[in-house]
Amino acid sequence: MTEKYTIGVDFGTESGRAVVVRVSDGAELASAVYAYPDGVIDDRLPDSEIQLPPEWALQNPDDYIGVFKNAVPEAVQVSGINPADVIGIGVDFTACTMLPTLADGTPLCRLPQWRNNPHAWVKLWKHHAAQPEADRINETARQMGEGWLNRYGGKISSEWFFSKVLQILDEAPEVYHAADRLLEAADWVVWQLCGIETRNTCTAGYKAIYQDGQYPSKDYLRALHLELVNVVETKLMTELAPLGGCAGVLTEEAAGWTGLPAGIAVAVANVDAHVTVPAAQVVETGRMVMIMGTSICHMVLGNTLQEVPGMCGVVDGGIIPGLYGYEAGQSGVGDIFAWFVDNAVPPEYHAAAERAGMDIHAYLEAEAAKQKPGEHGLLVLDWWNGNRSVLVDVDLSGLLVGATLATRAPDIYRALIEATAYGTRVIVEAFDNNGVPISELVAAGGLPEKNKLLMQIYADVTGREFRMIDSAQGPALGSAMHAAVAAGAYPDIQAAAVKMGKLKEETFKPIPENQAVYDRLYAEYVRLHDYFGRGENDVMKRLRAIRNEVRGIK
Repeated sequence: MTEKYTIGVDFGTESGRAVVVRVSDGAELASAVYAYPDGVIDDRLPDSEIQLPPEWALQNPDDYIGVFKNAVPEAVQVSGINPADVIGIGVDFTACTMLPTLADGTPLCRLPQWRNNPHAWVKLWKHHAAQPEADRINETARQMGEGWLNRYGGKISSEWFFSKVLQILDEAPEVYHAADRLLEAADWVVWQLCGIETRNTCTAGYKAIYQDGQYPSKDYLRALHLELVNVVETKLMTELAPLGGCAGVLTEEAAGWTGLPAGIAVAVANVDAHVTVPAAQVVETGRMVMIMGTSICHMVLGNTLQEVPGMCGVVDGGIIPGLYGYEAGQSGVGDIFAWFVDNAVPPEYHAAAERAGMDIHAYLEAEAAKQKPGEHGLLVLDWWNGNRSVLVDVDLSGLLVGATLATRAPDIYRALIEATAYGTRVIVEAFDNNGVPISELVAAGGLPEKNKLLMQIYADVTGREFRMIDSAQGPALGSAMHAAVAAGAYPDIQAAAVKMGKLKEETFKPIPENQAVYDRLYAEYVRLHDYFGRGENDVMKRLRAIRNEVRGIK
């Protein structure tokens, strides 16, 4: 019998990746990456003098089409397969990443009259400028006793859908009114592939306050803003498409972009973190999957509905049908390590890494691995990009304690890794203490493959065994698995996980003597975490306010 294949396309923060996957066993035959030409737009709009304020993060939707035109045909060519044997394509995306469009899907930022308006562009997941709107959403929900608020840990994030929608309406009502649709980029790219507009249950549930079969009520939306009262009927979609479903079939135009056969199945869109869970063969409760890259998303399944403080969300069937899918997260991890390397590592370390033939991160990891836990005398709060869980506060910032004139770059690098591990432990304990037990951690994403020290530190800090997905492209593999389900090759994602999902044999177990030291350090982390994060000392917010005042930012 001729082997069949699916394509998984993972849209990340800086680039999109296409992977060719064999349906029978999940073997990844080839991949290709397309870097977004405009990248993350956080300084000024492309080909414009329009300067962006702090906390903005935009993207160009045409960069996403470039992934289909470049990465997909390249991956297929490298794989050596016959494109005629491809039966489906699936996509995953960062979320909430959203954009305004016309009724036919044309992004507003393509139109000359809107090109220079920042609100007409894609708002990337890490766009944090909608914090005032998020505050209003939360306060209004508390005042009105909205029950859905506790499904999101008591706070809706500035990163999420309605915060960004409300910011457009507040700051650029003309863009809001010009938009026939407001939608996730995940759903937009699927629309471009199959010509059919859909909304996936995952982004709707986790990012757009869709619970128990409905979005927030008209009374609530009216209380937020009079002009939001009909937003669901006029700019969203009330019918949602299930994960693993078939959104439509590949159009002739999209077939021309990708080199794939027209008419193959296009899977309903998914979120990069959530789609990775079955790719790691996790389809049962008690095992937390951590997608570790620029940020970390923590995903766990539960049999019952529980309220966990600071969780990003819980959605019935949001990850695996029949189970509650819980999400939490850290909004800065790999980004923090990259910031440190780019801005605070002396030239001699870069030179030493080059002499050793090593990447600077690998060199700093090797140097940091020579230390024992606690040896550097440092403690860090890992809030360089705010806090997503459990505090849900983007206005928090980083903190380094214990530095002396003897402190060196590898010391700080290790302390930053440890800080992100402490942040994960806070999240794990929040679930454990609220009826969602965690017995094992499973790592996916770019960081675990590159940094064994990080993996051991996370095991030592959390006190739990760590396993790793046996794929460097977990999200793309998960998208390819959903494409296989959409094409009818498997009856459901659980069956696909058995055959196509992958886990490594290698594990990382806590080292008792390390764990004992980290327990003491973690206790100090929690003291700082609560002191600066729970309102006892708002110095981080006062500093931000002074900065904004000096810069003339309201």
